[in-house]
Amino acid sequence: MADPTRADAARADAALPTIRVAAVALIRHRHVLMVTARGRDVIYMPGGKIDRGENAPDAAIREAREEISVELDASSVAPLFTVTVQAHGEPAGRLVEMQVFAASTPDEPRASAEVDEVHWVTTADASRCPPAGRETLRRLAELDLID
Repeated sequence: MADPTRADAARADAALPTIRVAAVALIRHRHVLMVTARGRDVIYMPGGKIDRGENAPDAAIREAREEISVELDASSVAPLFTVTVQAHGEPAGRLVEMQVFAASTPDEPRASAEVDEVHWVTTADASRCPPAGRETLRRLAELDLID
């Protein structure tokens, strides 16, 4: 006989699939770059959903181009960590799994058609972030990369 608790959990997972995203951590002078999206009141890491057939590093490179108008040096894109938390603005139980990549670029990040502003932030700005951003700032500080 099947365990009803497991069956309920499996249905919940199917109903609320995890949102998988890739994000870029551009760090300069112990600050990390975050953005404000059009019509949103929070700041978040530049990045977005991983497209079908795309790997996470390629998604991070594409999203950096689309959101902050920079070309990342592909050889500089390196995994830092993955954050899995409740997805901001989604029903309870819907998670976001954000793979965060360190990267570098000689380009100066600027807002694109997808974002209103770019911000260089520290852990002091955590209250302006959704859960994934707060956790990312905490981990970057733990790695002694930002203040």
